[in-house]
Amino acid sequence: MRRAPTSAKGTKLIGLAAEKEPITHPTELLDARRAGRTGLVLPTLSLGLWHTFGEHTPVHDQRERLLAAFDAGIWHIDTANRYGPPHGHAEEVLGSVLARDLAAHRSEIMVSTKAGNRIGPGAYGAGGSRKHLLEALDASLGRLRLDHVDVFYLHRPDPEVDVDETVAALAHTVTSGRAHYVGISNADAATTTEYATKLRAAGVPLALHQHRFSLLDRDAESGGLHDVLGAERVGGVVYSPLAQGLLTDHYLAGSAPAGARAGSSPFLGTEFIDDAYLARTREANELATRHARTLAQLALQWVLRAPAVTSAILGVSRVEQLHANIAALQAPPLDEETLAALDRLYPAASSRTAEDATATNPATSSETAPSPAP
Repeated sequence: MRRAPTSAKGTKLIGLAAEKEPITHPTELLDARRAGRTGLVLPTLSLGLWHTFGEHTPVHDQRERLLAAFDAGIWHIDTANRYGPPHGHAEEVLGSVLARDLAAHRSEIMVSTKAGNRIGPGAYGAGGSRKHLLEALDASLGRLRLDHVDVFYLHRPDPEVDVDETVAALAHTVTSGRAHYVGISNADAATTTEYATKLRAAGVPLALHQHRFSLLDRDAESGGLHDVLGAERVGGVVYSPLAQGLLTDHYLAGSAPAGARAGSSPFLGTEFIDDAYLARTREANELATRHARTLAQLALQWVLRAPAVTSAILGVSRVEQLHANIAALQAPPLDEETLAALDRLYPAASSRTAEDATATNPATSSETAPSPAP
């Protein structure tokens, strides 16, 4: 069995609970941040299983990435019932690795999953109903080979179901022992306030909010979501911090290289590779090089500098990418001049054009509600 290093190094808490004593741990861990006032502590970088844990890649490669992440000090693994393809595949792979390789470390690992996006036909193949959420979580637990998850998310708000019903279902996942904490994903500022208020009244506080946030998508800041997370003391977990690879050097040559996500993923086309994208990305890459960083490392540092961000989720197809991204944590903080340069290159008002313009949604059909998130 592969084991994480045993150096007895403690972790450094950053953010809302930075004034508290460091958390000691028998393994070598990344720096940690507490989710609001909860007992939930996450690594600053987490591993996500969206897109890169499907049948299109060998299972042994997926296993290696999971073990490499744990060995590198990442103890939060994020998945969802629809991650694959096919739906459920990522949970099955994670469940196998947890049982086969990491069973002795289960108490050290935080597993989160989600439900609410479409995974099947009919009235209960998606949504925020009590029936769908509880049955979907039970199915996830079976695939994960677990009796509980650490965090269960509502994958997206369902405008057709009364919030009170969804809140009661989320609270029941905790009181029934299926989950330790609950979160929501892809909700705007006003909806997040509503869920936080009603979950608090139900005795199960909202622990986490998962949302898209990057230099190419700054809506969480400009739209008030981060302000709400701070006011409500909810941890922020970011997906797509590298905008599905748009904030890397993958496309600087002017085309999508073999194996790149663009053009091979239903969530990302190649239309974004135009003169404007290339000019801006090459300038950002030069800025990163001047500061002895990769563009990806610079983009990750920018995301993690936000006070509302508890953890950023990495989606990697190779172990080498994982280690390169983790190295961003060793770089000095971004100075004011660099932050100003990034604000000039990626102003909040126009930050969403590239990723949104190329994203498509394979889940949308006559049977499914729009679901642009993973």
